[in-house]
Amino acid sequence: MTARSDEELVQCFLSGEGSAESDSAVNELFRRYTNKVATWCYRASGNREAAGDLAQEVFLRAYRHMQSFQGNSKFSTWLYVVARNHCLNHLKASASEPSEKSVELSLELPDLSFSDPVSGMEREQSLQTMRKMMTETLDATEVQVMTLHFAEEMPLSAVTRVLGLTNASGAKAYVVSARRKLQLAVQRWNATTTRQRVAGGQTDEL
Repeated sequence: MTARSDEELVQCFLSGEGSAESDSAVNELFRRYTNKVATWCYRASGNREAAGDLAQEVFLRAYRHMQSFQGNSKFSTWLYVVARNHCLNHLKASASEPSEKSVELSLELPDLSFSDPVSGMEREQSLQTMRKMMTETLDATEVQVMTLHFAEEMPLSAVTRVLGLTNASGAKAYVVSARRKLQLAVQRWNATTTRQRVAGGQTDEL
């Protein structure tokens, strides 16, 4: 007997929702993608334990919204979009939570093309300065890329997939652009700070 396609299983589930045959169809459908969805979630989160929870949540979300599948693409493509969006929302929520790790990594941004941009400042002040620079200098996508890559330690290839970036270089292009913008912002900040210090010194002498 030829195995039913994903799309046929979806139709069986939708046409007989609540029946034993419907339950069997959706169970078979999700069984086919258990490992794949778990892999997607692991690549996005970088955490095996979190990936398991995310995968369960993805299947629950797919179950609840199965009627939105119109058959215009493969079921696997539709399920991937569900997984990607769910993982992205999870990462956004995690990135917004105040934590020492996320603040330090996302604001100090290791491996930038400049070094010690806020030398001489107190640590908390330097973090606030970098936070302001990122907010004022980078666009929304650049902030997401830098946060996911540096704060969440997600590989650039995974960031590209999670954010659905379609440009040739993916997330790497946004990292390059963000570094360049931040470097210029730091240079401007240093110049402004130097002028203020000079002006302050001249004032004290009067």
